[in-house]
Amino acid sequence: MSCSQNQELGILARRKIEAEIIKPIYDLLVRDLGKDRAQAIIGEAIENAAIQAGREFAAREPKRADLRSFVALQYLWEKDNALEVRVLDDDGQQYNYDVTRCRYAEMYHEMGLGEIGHLLSCARDDKFIVGYAPDVELTRTTTVMSGAPRCDFRYRVKPDGER
Repeated sequence: MSCSQNQELGILARRKIEAEIIKPIYDLLVRDLGKDRAQAIIGEAIENAAIQAGREFAAREPKRADLRSFVALQYLWEKDNALEVRVLDDDGQQYNYDVTRCRYAEMYHEMGLGEIGHLLSCARDDKFIVGYAPDVELTRTTTVMSGAPRCDFRYRVKPDGER
């Protein structure tokens, strides 16, 4: 890992800072608009931000943002022991892994934000890849955040006919 990678703020630390800002806003939205509307607003804002973040990361790629370059970025999400990951497949066409421990979920629950933790982190994943590499898609059926024993991340390069 290069020196700049070591000094770069990990995603877990970023999410904690963001959650500390979002929590009082969310509380006011719930008070004034109700839980469903508050969650819809927070969810839409976070998803839009995730797409934009994906585009910004892609713009920094010296060549082309693709599944390989995305895999190389995973250290940011894993930094600070944020995730325990078991990689199942990584062959350039698919990148499949399970997360068996998620400190993001633990952190949101500790902060009293468990009910929107999925919006603050999990919902970003498939939107980030849309902005980063639109020819890659994510399928996930379960998350630690929702109480499951694992998150099943299944990334694949879309066949030519689906791009």
